[in-house]
Amino acid sequence: MTQDLAAPDSQHLLLADVVKHIKELPTLPLVAQDLLSNLDDDNISLDEISEKVARDQSLAAGVLRAANSSFYGSNSKVVTIQQAVSMLGIRRVKNLIRLTAISNSFPPSRCRNFDFQAFWSHSIATAECAELISRTLHMKHDFAFTAGLLHDIGRLVLVTRFPAQYEQVILHRQQEDCYLLQAEQAVMGIDHVVAGLALADQWQFSEAIHDAIRGHHDPEIEGLNSVASIVHIANAVVHGLDLSHIEDDLVPLISETAWNTVRLDKSDYLRIFRETEMRLDAINGIIL
Repeated sequence: MTQDLAAPDSQHLLLADVVKHIKELPTLPLVAQDLLSNLDDDNISLDEISEKVARDQSLAAGVLRAANSSFYGSNSKVVTIQQAVSMLGIRRVKNLIRLTAISNSFPPSRCRNFDFQAFWSHSIATAECAELISRTLHMKHDFAFTAGLLHDIGRLVLVTRFPAQYEQVILHRQQEDCYLLQAEQAVMGIDHVVAGLALADQWQFSEAIHDAIRGHHDPEIEGLNSVASIVHIANAVVHGLDLSHIEDDLVPLISETAWNTVRLDKSDYLRIFRETEMRLDAINGIIL
């Protein structure tokens, strides 16, 4: 019989505790805030993007590194932001900005046994998979990529702000062979969905991102944006493909509502599986 590691109620976190710690996080760079709050802005030009990127040293370095990577097929050294943005294209640059800005906002955690690289690999792969699904469905790609990238962001809040408690979450998951969501609820009394929504409020994410965070485990919640179903399926696909190489990972069941919302055929999924793996390999070489 496994030991029950659930914390007594007196040790459970309150939402107010989480919100207080979120307010202590560094604010996002202005360019990232702009791109996260205006996901439906298709009118931004290459020059405007280049100007925004050039204002932030970390973002500029990431974009130049991407432009000079073998994946994007550059035949000569890319040395200016303008060249990099022109070669990569607006969509890729916007996605890189979002990824770099979010990852830089969370310092390394003292939480033992939490694998940050595995976390980001899963988040990036889910973002890429969600974008590929939305592209196949002829939907907005920016929404899907960013929603996939941020669907588990509440987990970073919990692991960086409450590292000791999250160590117990990881032990509970291992001993009980349950999903992390269930372990969070048992040990902390609060889960990464609630923490993610609190962060989304603080950082003023769009309603579509709120819905993806709220519904990526339960896309049957009434009134959700359809991006929640896309992220729900992308999350399950990435777990199923074991792209994060997490030991004893559990693959979540796919909601019938989400499956019927997306409605892709086998050939679509096989293509999405292959391209998700290729894109993750490329991004991992640039970011992680």
